[in-house]
Amino acid sequence: MTVRVSRTFEFDAPPADVWAFISDAEQRAGAISVVDSFEVHDDRNATWHVALPIPMIRSTIDVETEEVERDPPNRVKFVGKSRAFRVTGEHEITETDDGGCRLANEFVVDGRLPGVESFFKRNFDAELDNLEDALRASLASPA
Repeated sequence: MTVRVSRTFEFDAPPADVWAFISDAEQRAGAISVVDSFEVHDDRNATWHVALPIPMIRSTIDVETEEVERDPPNRVKFVGKSRAFRVTGEHEITETDDGGCRLANEFVVDGRLPGVESFFKRNFDAELDNLEDALRASLASPA
């Protein structure tokens, strides 16, 4: 079973400000509650250490992430691979008529162990809330 979730956020901020957050692997990883820790290796590669509270998994899972598409300041897509699941995340920014922007987010998870898909199905909305909250906090803080 594949879990897919999409959500769009609206911001009263220029697209470049939203891009600064969403294109940064550290900021994306830091916003997700199940990411216990992470290492950024270069501009396109990072390892996320994910702690999923499901019975089949007793330790963190290393998820090797790679940005596979980058079109600044409009779109970034990444793929994460691990022994437990594969995740694809895509973020697309479009400018709105009022000078703000819209951020469309889509995530797809294919589980490889029992319980992974059901965990993400139950928790994706909360994780997207975390992402939105972190991005709004980033936009509100002085540069």
